[in-house]
Amino acid sequence: MKNLIVKNVDEIQGQTNAEHGNKFTVKTIIPEEEVSKCRVNFVEVDPGNYAYGYHYHEVNEEVFYVISGQGAVCTEDGEIMLKAGDVIAFPTGIKGAHIMRNPSDTEKLVYIDFGTAANPEIVHLLDIKKIMVSGTESTGIFDEFA
Repeated sequence: MKNLIVKNVDEIQGQTNAEHGNKFTVKTIIPEEEVSKCRVNFVEVDPGNYAYGYHYHEVNEEVFYVISGQGAVCTEDGEIMLKAGDVIAFPTGIKGAHIMRNPSDTEKLVYIDFGTAANPEIVHLLDIKKIMVSGTESTGIFDEFA
């Protein structure tokens, strides 16, 4: 960590991601450039939508803490239902593959996404059969070869 960090999530502008009729918002609380070993995002998912695509990481682990609403996490072993107060941890590799969706018709899902921030990283984007490779200087998405 370069400096002590104090922030208020309500004062941070979120970045809305909208693609193929799906929408979710990410508020980057602790970005990788402010710390060296972890990162933290607040994620808000509108009813009937999901955050990110189905994926897993080769290097970094993630932990989600559900603040409000309900979440349905699709994993390699099936779907896991979450509610406010639940925590789920995703290990590296295929066993940690996941996608978080909001099964509600009316209530927004809000959760904290904590993760390690090691570089370089390889993320397998399973739905689109691509890999994302990121490092300190650049990021690219490539076709995944079996």
